[in-house]
Amino acid sequence: MIKLDKYSYIFIANWKLNGNYSFLKDYYQKLNVNSDNCTIICSPSIYLKSLKGNNANLFCGAQDVSSYKEGAYTGELSASMLKDNNIDFCLVGHSERRQYFAETNNNVSIKSSNLIEENIVPVICIGETLEQKEKNLTEEILSKQIKDSIPKSANHQNALIAYEPVWAIGTGLTPTLEEINQVHKLIKNFDTRFSNFRVLYGGSVKSSNSKEITGLSHVDGCLIGGASLKVNEFNKIIS
Repeated sequence: MIKLDKYSYIFIANWKLNGNYSFLKDYYQKLNVNSDNCTIICSPSIYLKSLKGNNANLFCGAQDVSSYKEGAYTGELSASMLKDNNIDFCLVGHSERRQYFAETNNNVSIKSSNLIEENIVPVICIGETLEQKEKNLTEEILSKQIKDSIPKSANHQNALIAYEPVWAIGTGLTPTLEEINQVHKLIKNFDTRFSNFRVLYGGSVKSSNSKEITGLSHVDGCLIGGASLKVNEFNKIIS
């Protein structure tokens, strides 16, 4: 298992449904990782075997994993299969999975538990919608997601939490810096077991705002979507 505590910040590139072999080759030729930080590249599953890591500060990540360990589940990839492909991190419960593929908190918890069993770090994503935010339900929604999505086997050494307000993903909108810091503080104070968890922020992160976001006292890194597809932009974020 990766020693998460030794890194100043953690940055995750989520390529989503993008990329090809030519893109991969060019990306890694230009990628500049910072030795003090942990950088994780999460590609579509078909390219996982082609991802490059250095076992020091650059690692390979998956965007999802099956909740099943084995069996007649066509198209699924298990945690043990990811481990066989040298995957050290995996996103679980991303808002797009919750929205488009009916991912539930229980699914996320099972997947996270399976990953931890294989010594893969789950990046457990939580976040509220704009409607929920406008109804002042952020704390209630996040509390339920934390309670139901994070398995008992998770701790600050084997799991990460990513706060991604759904209304900020791919929209260009971001919460204020004060809002981001307050929500991250809320997550860490939800229960004493979460006080030492590394919590990342995701949602329209780019080089023009990443330094201010990571400079916040309760933010431990970023989960980057669209901006991570431009390697020069991503380099500026992780530098």
